[in-house]
Amino acid sequence: MPKKTCVLCSKKIKLHNRRPVNKNIAKFLRKNYLLETTSSDYICGGCSKQAYTTQTPSQPAKASTSTEAPATCKSPPSIHLPFKSTVKSHSYCFICKRPGPKIIVVPSQIRQTVLIEHQILITSDSRCCPSHLNNDLTELKKEEIINIKTKENTFINRTSATELIIKTTELAKKSSNQRLSFDNLKCYSDEDFVNLTGLNKKQFMQLHQQVESYIKNTPVRSSTTTLGIFLFKLKCGLSNKILSTLFGVTRSSIRRALHSVRKVLAQTVVPEHLGFNHISREEVIEHHTRKLAQDLLAENPDQAILVLDGTYIYINKSNNFQFQRRSFSMHKCRPLVKPMIIVSTSGYFISVLGPYFADSKNNDASILKHIINNNIEEIKNWINPNDIFVVDRGFRDAVELLGELGIQAEMPCFMKKSEKQMAMEDANTSRMVTKV
Repeated sequence: MPKKTCVLCSKKIKLHNRRPVNKNIAKFLRKNYLLETTSSDYICGGCSKQAYTTQTPSQPAKASTSTEAPATCKSPPSIHLPFKSTVKSHSYCFICKRPGPKIIVVPSQIRQTVLIEHQILITSDSRCCPSHLNNDLTELKKEEIINIKTKENTFINRTSATELIIKTTELAKKSSNQRLSFDNLKCYSDEDFVNLTGLNKKQFMQLHQQVESYIKNTPVRSSTTTLGIFLFKLKCGLSNKILSTLFGVTRSSIRRALHSVRKVLAQTVVPEHLGFNHISREEVIEHHTRKLAQDLLAENPDQAILVLDGTYIYINKSNNFQFQRRSFSMHKCRPLVKPMIIVSTSGYFISVLGPYFADSKNNDASILKHIINNNIEEIKNWINPNDIFVVDRGFRDAVELLGELGIQAEMPCFMKKSEKQMAMEDANTSRMVTKV
């Protein structure tokens, strides 16, 4: 026998759940829903129960002897939405149809995200397995979206529609208040990412995957936004006060984000890409040494050629008087610190040591002596005798120490006293060094 349709909720009703529309029900539908019915129409049991339990002016209310508040009745699902919706069930997962009991309620944040991005309404009565969500249960896995079992006809009641509108409004307000965020990466192009962080979108995601398990999500910022704040700080060099305005968080939150990301990167990412322990000298000789440098300076193919030079990182004036004096450079007439950069002839960064103070006690030669005498990053175990260090004239006081270790120092020559022009051999040697 064909199924009939409920005149109120438009659902197909079976024979045992079918109720004819009598005079009382017709009056109730005409008054509350402006529906005109006939004697041949039918209504389901749930909708007819609402009609009988709702009190009308002609039916005087009975005096209630209980002090409890009367139970509120929900309106029937009569609002049609042009979205696909999931199956309502507390007993099995709406994605894989696996029965309970290990199924959970879908968080409201995930329901909003799926509705906005994929136009699929996950009802509050739907349940799913925890394996379909990520580790912190804040996002539905992308490969599970296509496996969601949906139905075409979506009906909700007025309570659910009001709740949906309120949550969407709150999300819109939150998005408008937070001017800059890295939670939704689809809002930015690769060019925007390079302008903001110095990395493109793919590189940003790869870096985030390495540090995601070490950075906690907080109520005001996610792990992606925390990493984005740190990279944005490095790229633009803005103050924490300005960053708090751009990202819509407090200055203390910005400070904690910078500290946590710097600590995680220093412990996990930096040792894999910087320092003498992250690469062998054989790999430097084979992959990161120019043939021109080997032809001009090296006598044997197993000689490692390193280029050393101190550079500057400018800083603000410190309130600590002792630190301010030691960080002020008389050469540059401004406060700075000096890291020692060690690279190969192809420009590959092998290590960055320091930083050191900028006063007269820390010139390039004294910094190199400190590095070798203290065997920082076990540099003595990495280098071998007959290796070549390409340096400038600022390292002239450290040439003797390098000679004791068997290191060949290649440095531009000096003109002798009373000479107006270099000798031909010295000039050619200087040209080879500067060429490298």
